Amino acid sequence: MLRRALTHASADTLASNERLEFLGDRVLGLVVAEKLHALYPDDAEGALSLKYNALVRGEACAAAAEVAGLGEHIILAKAEAGSGGRRKSAILAGTCEAVIAALYLDGGMEAARPFIERCWADAFAALNADMRDPKTVLQEWAQSRGKKAGAPVYTLVGREGPDHAPRFSVEVRVEGKEPQNGTGGSKREAEQDAAKNMLRRLNLWND
Repeated sequence: MLRRALTHASADTLASNERLEFLGDRVLGLVVAEKLHALYPDDAEGALSLKYNALVRGEACAAAAEVAGLGEHIILAKAEAGSGGRRKSAILAGTCEAVIAALYLDGGMEAARPFIERCWADAFAALNADMRDPKTVLQEWAQSRGKKAGAPVYTLVGREGPDHAPRFSVEVRVEGKEPQNGTGGSKREAEQDAAKNMLRRLNLWND
């Protein structure tokens, strides 16, 4: 079962970890929801949902896979491995979810929960009271100015690096303000960085 959990579809389509990934995502969600419910008894549903989404998104799963050291053990096709597949966020995230499912099927929640709590410990520790991401904060600020301001507009202005380690550059524009740029390993990360830089310009973001 562990071998299947570590097998990417590029190596074996029929015996890949995709079905386990589906189950592991649900097991992870339940453990995270239970832990958040216990840790934040005063949080409303909306606040819990923001924290939950931060912990179960792909980037968090990929980070957990790195904590567990899964990358070097993933079974990949030669071409995928050669293109840096062991460092790709989507592959790491999917493998981590599949391993969670394998643990669950083999030993139940008693096996899956400790793995999740250990590999997500830093992510839980990093949670804060206001879990709104920079794009959301900037969007809400723009909306507060009325229709005249309009919504922030994000434009992809550059892409560098190889396919396995791309670097994106994004510009964000808000009516009446100087455009700001951001960079990241994905377009989403670059947009968030650009939004954060705009908020810094507006004195609305403190790191």
